[in-house]
Amino acid sequence: MSRTVLLTLGRLPKGLDVARSFAQAGWRVVVADPFARHVVGASRCVARSIQVASPADDPQRFREDLLDAIEAWDVSFVAPVSEEILHAAPLRDMSPAGVRVFAMPQDDLLAAHDKAQFASFARANGLTAPQAALAESPAAQDIAASGPFVVKPRHACAGMGVRRYPAGAIWRREPGALVQRLIVGEERSACALVHEGHVQGCVVYRGALMSGTVAVRFERVEDPSIARWVASFAAATRWSGFLSFDFIVDESGVPHAIECNPRLTSGVHFFETADIAPAMVDPSAPLRLRKERVLQQFWPCLSETQARLPNLRAFAGALGALFATRDVTWSWRDPWPLVGQPWSAWPIIARARAGGRSFGEAASMDLVWREEAPAASQPLMRAPRVEGRERHADAS
Repeated sequence: MSRTVLLTLGRLPKGLDVARSFAQAGWRVVVADPFARHVVGASRCVARSIQVASPADDPQRFREDLLDAIEAWDVSFVAPVSEEILHAAPLRDMSPAGVRVFAMPQDDLLAAHDKAQFASFARANGLTAPQAALAESPAAQDIAASGPFVVKPRHACAGMGVRRYPAGAIWRREPGALVQRLIVGEERSACALVHEGHVQGCVVYRGALMSGTVAVRFERVEDPSIARWVASFAAATRWSGFLSFDFIVDESGVPHAIECNPRLTSGVHFFETADIAPAMVDPSAPLRLRKERVLQQFWPCLSETQARLPNLRAFAGALGALFATRDVTWSWRDPWPLVGQPWSAWPIIARARAGGRSFGEAASMDLVWREEAPAASQPLMRAPRVEGRERHADAS
């Protein structure tokens, strides 16, 4: 049996953890990305990097390119990395026999990703989540009149398009947008690996340093109530794959899930790298947490540190944290992903500068799900098993 894994994205550091883990386990690693160069492709653990179509702009061509790679490289395991999972999931039914795609069916992914369906499912199953409704519904007007609220695209990621309003404020009723009750409290995120509803490993973390709407330094925290919430959702949906959430913990300590990310997030950095691939392949394999409780992405943290000037006290504190915290991409045996990141990330940097966008938005804009994009199966939002981001601890 072939032991070649295909990662369907290479531009984000979380993919590097997955690539390194498979390489350590003896697998040949092939990485696909619409960009010709990227951080994962810079790693010595990657056998081949291939350029594919943009999943958001041409999802069918994206899947065809991946199918070509599966055939050319005798791939037996396909590992989606981020938002492109929504476009790659149909490969479950399109790939040759014997090829495993580590993703739920597209219908289930879309339902969990849809902030309206997710909120409805969570509340219907006794899980704490803010009251939410589609902007064009009377219920949305009731939410907006009764307290502070948030308006966001129902399929958004990376904090794009999120707006906060005070109670009774006038707001633009964009069709398809979500109106959500604003919960005041501490922000938390969770990332779990799940097999048939059983949580194999779960980490809860928070953003310790933000760059725009996303975190670039992360701190692992203990929160059993969030872990129980994740376990309940996983069991109710019989989920398999990576499963992540953003929460607000209110003043009484109750976690409210504001959205589901049915994919891998930056929380993967807190898992032992050597354990990730075996745990993805084998539900009985252990998935341990790393000893580090704080991790960072060095280059964006450097930018945030420089931004503290001319406040010397703030700059000194940020500089101390910068050199005291381990980078998520660093390895003595595989140094180039960190050392060469300004070069490998240049396509994202150039896109951000040209469009006046944040780095997180520039990294995601050609991956996101667009409702008008043709789906591999119709109808798009038929009722699947599960019926959504201000600032987030998910950096990528």
